[in-house]
Amino acid sequence: MTRDEKVRALREKARVLYEGKEVAHRSCGVALAETFGRDPRPYLTLRRGGLTGEGLCGAVLAGQLVLGELLGGDDFTAPAPPALREALERYRAAVAARLRTGGAESLVCNALVGRFPIFQSEERAAFCTDIAATVAEIVAEIAVDLGAEVEVTAMRPSTPLRG
Repeated sequence: MTRDEKVRALREKARVLYEGKEVAHRSCGVALAETFGRDPRPYLTLRRGGLTGEGLCGAVLAGQLVLGELLGGDDFTAPAPPALREALERYRAAVAARLRTGGAESLVCNALVGRFPIFQSEERAAFCTDIAATVAEIVAEIAVDLGAEVEVTAMRPSTPLRG
C-alpha cells in the first residue's frame, strides 16, 4: 500500500466510524483511536469537548494523543523525541491550515458547533464527520512520513452494521 493509499484509507475509516451510517457511531476521539489501532477507552473523555463542550475539539486532541502514542518513544523520563516534536509542530500547522471550522473563533467544541441549533442535526454531524476525517488524514500523513508503524486494519468484527 502506498503512502497516499494508506492516508486515504485511514481518513475513510475515521469518516465511517464517526459518521455512524455504515457502523455504529463512535465519538470523535474514539473514532480516531480506533482508526489508528489505539485503546479507545481513554479517548471517551474527549467526546463533545471533554463531555461539556467547553474543552477543545475531541478530534483535534485525539490526533495529538495518537501522534504521542505512535512517536513518543519508550523512555518516559527522557526529553520528548525529536520526531514527536516535529510531528506536533507539523500537526498544529496542518490543523490551522486545513481544518474547516465554519468560521469558529477557536477549536473549543462549543465554538465549533454553536452555530448548529440542534446538536443532533445532520448538518452538525456532517460538520464533525469532516473534522474527524481531516484530523485522521493529517495524523496519517505525519505519522507515515516520520516512520511510525501505521496499519490500516478492518473495522472490528463486533462492530454492528446498520440497515
